[in-house]
Amino acid sequence: MKAYFAGGCFWCVTPIYKIYGVDSVVCGYSGGDEVAPTYEDVKAQKTGHRETIELTYEPENVTFDKLLDIYFANVDPFDGEGQYIDKGFSYTLAIYYKTEEEREIAASRISALEAESGQKVQVALEPFKSFYPAEEEHQDYYLKNPEAFEKELIESGRKTI
Repeated sequence: MKAYFAGGCFWCVTPIYKIYGVDSVVCGYSGGDEVAPTYEDVKAQKTGHRETIELTYEPENVTFDKLLDIYFANVDPFDGEGQYIDKGFSYTLAIYYKTEEEREIAASRISALEAESGQKVQVALEPFKSFYPAEEEHQDYYLKNPEAFEKELIESGRKTI
């Protein structure tokens, strides 16, 4: 199965899913109408796409509900401007659902988080339209550029020293 989450910088959210039994994580773009967007255009807010990850998983190993646990533990769901230092529409949060069951599960989680926190959750819940893989240099960035990745995590505020 596949799931699609926009969690801000796709470099930053990729490795955590691999720890929890996801078969693969592909960085890319979703949500907009432009065909085959580029990183430069998405980052410049020209396409209506968000940086998104495509998760391929086996439900017997990790459930959609568990994927949502991981997602909400690794984003700031109350920031409607982007994530950490990355601001702009392309860094805003979204769950792209493929089935009514996924939509219901995600909507329930969002409602529960709002009730628990007393704050409005800034996660778009949208039907999946398309996914375009990002350029190769963005795939597994944390493995290809470990020092730069570590610096990104710290400077963004996602990781404290």
